[in-house]
Amino acid sequence: MNISFENKRILVTGAGSGIGNGIATRLIKAGGTVIAVDRSKENLEKFKEAYPSIEIVVADIGDWKNTQESIKAALPVDLLVNCAGLDKVLSVPEITEDAFQAIFNVNIKGMIAITQVVVNDLLERNKPGSIVNISSKASTSGLLYQSLYCASKGAVDAFTRSVAVELGPKNIRINCVNPTVVLTELGIRAWSDPIRKKAVLDRIPLQRFAEVDEVADVVLYLLSDKSSMVTGHCLAVDGGYLAA
Repeated sequence: MNISFENKRILVTGAGSGIGNGIATRLIKAGGTVIAVDRSKENLEKFKEAYPSIEIVVADIGDWKNTQESIKAALPVDLLVNCAGLDKVLSVPEITEDAFQAIFNVNIKGMIAITQVVVNDLLERNKPGSIVNISSKASTSGLLYQSLYCASKGAVDAFTRSVAVELGPKNIRINCVNPTVVLTELGIRAWSDPIRKKAVLDRIPLQRFAEVDEVADVVLYLLSDKSSMVTGHCLAVDGGYLAA
């Protein structure tokens, strides 16, 4: 399937590394103008060295006011990928208010703050748009010692569905992609323990974790006009995990 994003300005959060970087790279190769957002200035500068055409925005998206100001300075934006995320492995007795705020500030509050700025811009310009939120299979399947992360991703799914209903009449689509473990550098390290790894793989019918490009393929489809009748959907990229 040939998908082009020429003449499209696409904002990607979490673009400095991992899944976000993989998605942003694919969008560049498909002709899009990428606005890369990340809290790591170093990672963004390395990314720009490799792809000088990108625009970079250094922001801690957990800070609502400063993040919105930074995103407004990067407008106009035609397409949005909310990929930045944070996880902490904690049992219920270990949960603290700081841990709660850290995870929810990035995974849901920051995502909403950025979505609001982009949506307002699209509405003011009377333009169609497409938004993809990177959620997780954890939104619908409990993970041991990751209750805060699971709860935050459940909120991402619910927000996506509600916004799809609200903005559909304005021709602005919004969807989720819900991956299983993805083999980024962090993912490989986090799931290096063979016992923990096997426990998850045994529940995946395809018997493997996802590659970054397999997530990016779905994101590019949902951003593009090829998915023009798809909105409010949470698409699992999980090798059949949720079906088993």
